[in-house]
Amino acid sequence: MVSMSAPARPSPASTDQAVIRNFCIIAHIDHGKSTLADRMLQLTGIVDARQMRAQYLDRMDIERERGITIKSQAVRLPWTKDGTHYVLNMIDTPGHVDFTYEVSRSLEACEGAVLLVDAAQGIEAQTLANLYLAINADLKIIPVLNKIDLPAAQPERYAEELSAIIGCDPSDVLRVSAKTGAGVEELLNVIVDQVPAPQGDPDAPARALIFDSVYDTYRGVVTYVRVVDGKFTKRERIQMMSTQSVHETLELGVISPEPIPSDGLGAGEVGYVISGVKDVRQARVGDTITTTSNKAKEPLAGYDHPKPMVFSGLYPVDGDEYPELREALDKLQLNDAALVYEPETSTALGFGFRCGFLGLLHMEIVRERLEREFDLSLISTAPNVVYRIVMESGREITVTNPSDFPGGIDGFSSATSSPKEHTGGKIKEVYEPVVRATVISPADYIGTIMELCQGRRGVLRGMDYLSTDRVEIRYTMPLAEIIFDFFDQLKSRTRGYASLDYEPDGEQAANLVKVDILLQGQPVDAFSQIVHSDSAREYGLSMTAKLKELIPRQQFEVPIQAAVGSRIIARENIRALRKDVLAKCYGGDITRKRKLLERQKEGKKRMKNIGRVEVPQEAFVSALRLED
Repeated sequence: MVSMSAPARPSPASTDQAVIRNFCIIAHIDHGKSTLADRMLQLTGIVDARQMRAQYLDRMDIERERGITIKSQAVRLPWTKDGTHYVLNMIDTPGHVDFTYEVSRSLEACEGAVLLVDAAQGIEAQTLANLYLAINADLKIIPVLNKIDLPAAQPERYAEELSAIIGCDPSDVLRVSAKTGAGVEELLNVIVDQVPAPQGDPDAPARALIFDSVYDTYRGVVTYVRVVDGKFTKRERIQMMSTQSVHETLELGVISPEPIPSDGLGAGEVGYVISGVKDVRQARVGDTITTTSNKAKEPLAGYDHPKPMVFSGLYPVDGDEYPELREALDKLQLNDAALVYEPETSTALGFGFRCGFLGLLHMEIVRERLEREFDLSLISTAPNVVYRIVMESGREITVTNPSDFPGGIDGFSSATSSPKEHTGGKIKEVYEPVVRATVISPADYIGTIMELCQGRRGVLRGMDYLSTDRVEIRYTMPLAEIIFDFFDQLKSRTRGYASLDYEPDGEQAANLVKVDILLQGQPVDAFSQIVHSDSAREYGLSMTAKLKELIPRQQFEVPIQAAVGSRIIARENIRALRKDVLAKCYGGDITRKRKLLERQKEGKKRMKNIGRVEVPQEAFVSALRLED
């Protein structure tokens, strides 16, 4: 092992490209990325021992509470090998499938990737997904086995698995323990030796790629950039190439791991730029920054904008908070480029936004961040996917909200059977998004996994044994069947050993219907859901039973019905509150009592005609909670 001299703090001046190494750490969730980043921070000496804490780069409370990384974090590390001072720009990335877009953006700012695999669990689904992302980005991949200190670790076995997939020798797979620090020094030396230096042109017009940004209340938008060509200096006028807006550089520098201002950022460096931009739409992730004095002609290739997989409505509990919610979403989108939203109105919930997310965890995190960081109280509707409907007239409708689904139809199926009439014309076909799902699991659970997938309308694509007792199963499945509780079911059936990854795979025609929930004959749009016709009755029964428990009793009887078009498929009744009108009658003629009861009956009938069922907010929150 090469000896290391005392680390030096990064120089504030721009650095020669030959000594820069830009790399990221990619892995499946909970394989030790953040812990390895902690050890690197300690070993390079940029964080004092008294300031050190676990998951140092995970800045959000949600990340620390859940033990997961949500946001990529860039940090500059000094390292000395053979008397040469190197600068390592490291990016710690998330591991969950919902945050793959964060990983793909981080890869664009790097030349190398450390592929981390748990020596006790081996290759998981997201390991392969991140590996393919790194290969497509043409990065140098350094395979590393982590947690070799665990009693259950099997480094030799998993080194062979890893080498077979990457195409290297098992002896090339490094063994480290991020917890104890064993092997981390050697890993840093391998990064210096194997990751290529950046190849930007320092004399060309300045160009930098925005790979992340955040909103600061006092300083405006802080953009994180990777400088590709040229050099940026302080108090220089810069231009965003997509919006053509011009700003002045108030401050720039590097993150190590706290911001350190510098005089300039040169080609190959990763750092931050503050230009006093207050409008969050003027600093888009994926945009190219150049200087007005020596303007670049061509922008850098940005990022493919992610397509939302799951849609849900977000509404403020207090309608007066609608402007605050709009502003909060603007600021959060700056920090989370995968979030998309548009205004919508619900008769039951008022004004809100239809938001698109990359998955259920992404949706959960966004809602929690809005409530914590912006002090909002929100209601979210049940999640659903995007459907494409082709009418008999040839017109196409894209549906992200069940209330937009063409109604008044007594069930329908795909083009193989005759479509039924409804008020907006005839529906010819309904298409739903499908995904390629990859499940990696011990071979003992093949039967239960297949049973689960086929119960969710999955079609088997293939199966491969990664080793004698680990299998990779590939299915094509409707996205709508995955977004609710599929992952939870998979984990419980395989005792937590299976891992899941999925990616879009086009769409397919399906026999789908909209189930409306009616209160006293009036549909409540917030409870509508698009489901497969085989599951319609089940959804109707569960929702009517749930609402019967949640809606308070009225002075009159309230029917709760589930309907597909004009056909009622489930019903529950909320019994009327009874007032004892006979309390004042002490004996006497029965006609007196009958007269009082008849008068009460007439009053309740009149009340039912003019009365309106008020659904309390608590009932919406409970009924729309993410339950099966």
